[in-house]
Amino acid sequence: MHAIVIADFAELTGGAQRVAVESARALAEAGARVTYVHATEATDSQLTHPAIETICLHQRDVWTLGAARGAVAGIWNAAAAQKMRAALAPFAGAAETVIHLHQWTRAFSPAILPVLMQARLPLFITAHDYFLACPNGVLFRFDRTAPCELPPMSLACISANCDPRSYLHKAVRVLRTAATRQSFGTDEVNMIHVSDRGRDTLSLLLPKNWRHDRVDNPISIAKAPPIDASMSGRSFAFIGRLTPEKGVLLAARAAAAASAPILFVGDGPAAAGIKAACPHAEITGWLSPAALETLLRTHVRAVVAPSLWMETGPMTVYEAQAFGLATIVSNRCGAAERVTTQSGFVVAPTAAALAEAFTCLKDDRLAQDMGRAAYNNYWVDPPTPAAHARRLLALYAVRCRPGREAQGY
Repeated sequence: MHAIVIADFAELTGGAQRVAVESARALAEAGARVTYVHATEATDSQLTHPAIETICLHQRDVWTLGAARGAVAGIWNAAAAQKMRAALAPFAGAAETVIHLHQWTRAFSPAILPVLMQARLPLFITAHDYFLACPNGVLFRFDRTAPCELPPMSLACISANCDPRSYLHKAVRVLRTAATRQSFGTDEVNMIHVSDRGRDTLSLLLPKNWRHDRVDNPISIAKAPPIDASMSGRSFAFIGRLTPEKGVLLAARAAAAASAPILFVGDGPAAAGIKAACPHAEITGWLSPAALETLLRTHVRAVVAPSLWMETGPMTVYEAQAFGLATIVSNRCGAAERVTTQSGFVVAPTAAALAEAFTCLKDDRLAQDMGRAAYNNYWVDPPTPAAHARRLLALYAVRCRPGREAQGY
């Protein structure tokens, strides 16, 4: 099997990019041939493997361009489409070959989508977000700090000033979404969803002939003894980009109300708001995987994922469970399906509900018991890179056999 993996980035600068890179590596280690096509130049060392070929198309992240150039490139990057066509030409119509797209909104633009459709290969897209349907990608009203209930690309949607930056950004994103919709035509696309919440939300907004499957993101954590979360002095922790839709300000207010120690591992535009809401909060900035594991093992009591948007993941919940930590998860979060009453709390994304969960988990014994339950549940069927690759290869094989249905393989 030959998988052509496509993403704007080949470095670990975010969740989607990380999944694309780790998925490509897992496929190669499972015996597949992988061609990794990326826009920007930096390349992670995980892509150094005898079965992986990398092809850089030498494009720029639109956020590094000026406003006018960035807007044009974000809506339709003709140069990226031309280079993508040349990169895919040797593989067009090849047997036992698929295209797997992870990300295109930051450099490639919708201009590459018709090129992918014309390659005469099964096309898979992992839905890390909702950009296929929603202009801002998260089905969220930043002007109201609430999930959006408007039909995407309806007149009401186009008119809403819901973008986190400005209505000018919204207008550019509306044009990009319109270009995206026009790019696919009527052909079938295979969607990969990373949670039931993501699948159930996005599948209703896409063409009815598209296929939908669930494949968990790969979690690259080796099994080790669980964390002893009963140790005193441990903090609650949020891990990820510090943005309002991820509920970080809510978590800060809840920690202040519960007088609970809290760490924010990451960076982003909400950092100042976090400190204003909770002066005792500690913001560590981004940490290396090794430094993050050390922090989790020595300083963290439980991990919180207080999403305000209908987040497809996040992977931090899985990772916390793999280490043996309890989790507090918003009921809007896709990872909530992995949390039981024995392993953590699934709560409404309100400061009061989060503060109550923080207060409960101040109990050392409860934090330890929930962490052990999370650990035991996780390792029954862990979403390892190898398991992820096996599931993808099974789906690829089905789609490479015309006329065979996805079920029952």
